[in-house]
Amino acid sequence: MTDSPPPASLELSLEVSGLAYAYPDGHQALFGVDFTVRRGERVALLGPNGAGKTTLVLHLNGILTAGAGSVTVAGLPVGKAHLAEIRRRVGIVFQDPDDQLFMPTVREDVAFGPAAAGLRGPALEARVEYALSLVGMEAFADRPPHHLSFGQRRRVAVATVLAMEPEILVLDEPSSNLDPASRRELADILRSLDITVLMVTHDLPYALELCPRSLILSEGTIAADGPTADILCDEPLMTTHRLELPFGFNPKTAPA
Repeated sequence: MTDSPPPASLELSLEVSGLAYAYPDGHQALFGVDFTVRRGERVALLGPNGAGKTTLVLHLNGILTAGAGSVTVAGLPVGKAHLAEIRRRVGIVFQDPDDQLFMPTVREDVAFGPAAAGLRGPALEARVEYALSLVGMEAFADRPPHHLSFGQRRRVAVATVLAMEPEILVLDEPSSNLDPASRRELADILRSLDITVLMVTHDLPYALELCPRSLILSEGTIAADGPTADILCDEPLMTTHRLELPFGFNPKTAPA
């Protein structure tokens, strides 16, 4: 009798094992990072500036690969042999949407990735329409991105990644520079997505609102991994790793 496959909710989207990396100038950014993320989880990556968060993210889609250890995305090892597929599976939304939007219209921006991957005709049109519908921007398909508000551009940037049907959505400071309404709208969108999310953020209330689990990366190692509310309520842990809650914010009473 053979074992049944694990339920989809228990399958791993991401496995990082023993990941270490030093830059050419000798600066050691990561010192043996280990963690896993299950399919469909929303996980916040917290940590002070200089902790190694960007270096870690750049390993997830193969921009950096020369270090020790391994990164596996949905069972596929990250490396040169699978680079195109890895970059499709790991979609990164940058902090500044203008780093991602460069075509004359929203529709063309969202179509760019799938078209480059070979999608054409009605299938491409359907993919674009679906991605825009996920972020509530279908009515803006023919608008120039630079005519949109900052919050709308960020939603379009998310759509450009979703159009590639990734395994993991990586968000770099998604709430930065958003007004309260745009911040709430983006949170609603992220909660609605049936996708694995890794959110790199200094916005601790946003992490609590969206991510049941958090990791603290500090000095190139995982210093904590657990429920976001527990981590934010651990004052000695927060102080040690230079994480500060906004004045008056109490994670014990805030709705998660």
